[in-house]
Amino acid sequence: MVTTSTQNSPRPMLPNGVRIYALSDIHGCAHLLEQMFAVIDADMANSRPYRAIEVFLGDYIDRGPDSRHTLDLLIDRSRRRNTVFLKGNHEAYFTSVLDDPSRTGDWFQFGGLQTLMSYGISATPDLSKDEQSDLVRELTSTMPPQHIAFLRQLRPTFTCGDFFFVHAGVRPGIPLSEQREQDLLWIRDEFLQSKKRFGKYVVHGHTPVRQAELLENRANIDTGAYATGNLTLLSIQGNSMLAI
Repeated sequence: MVTTSTQNSPRPMLPNGVRIYALSDIHGCAHLLEQMFAVIDADMANSRPYRAIEVFLGDYIDRGPDSRHTLDLLIDRSRRRNTVFLKGNHEAYFTSVLDDPSRTGDWFQFGGLQTLMSYGISATPDLSKDEQSDLVRELTSTMPPQHIAFLRQLRPTFTCGDFFFVHAGVRPGIPLSEQREQDLLWIRDEFLQSKKRFGKYVVHGHTPVRQAELLENRANIDTGAYATGNLTLLSIQGNSMLAI
């Protein structure tokens, strides 16, 4: 459990009555997602916030064992709760594969084989161009249409109060309203090494850390769930942040 370390400066604030639960980089770990849903449900039943928003920071698929069930859980959750789904680099790459099957080989290097297997499809990494096209056609015919629609409709960012939610981070020195999607989904070193303020407090994932980092200018909540078995939940209310 990690609490905020921003006590040496004005703390970012959410609007009164709003509580946010944030999760990132689930990567097909549906069993861990179910556990976090149970934690959220218990917390809400106990404290009954005026308005709760569940914010998911992308990378729902690839690498882990059950991307298909993960998407089922998220879509079902969206029907019952106030949810926001952001795009991760893995979703961006996946949808690019659907549009251009020649990128399938690179997708396999990112954990795409595990996603295929979750839909009951097997493949070898060394496919010809024709085989790649056949594979993508098989995948699109096997995937529930709501899964494809979900992955294509993800948004790049979400702002609430003094908080800015994004998958990877932002480019320092560029206003938040002018950030490029490439940076929002992929940036690492320039963002992670910056001590600057970004206009709002940035909550992100994308770069795995041993435990959640709640720093002066940003919070990283990607704890490498598919490799570590640790999916971190960040709860925010008022100016208080708690990572579980």
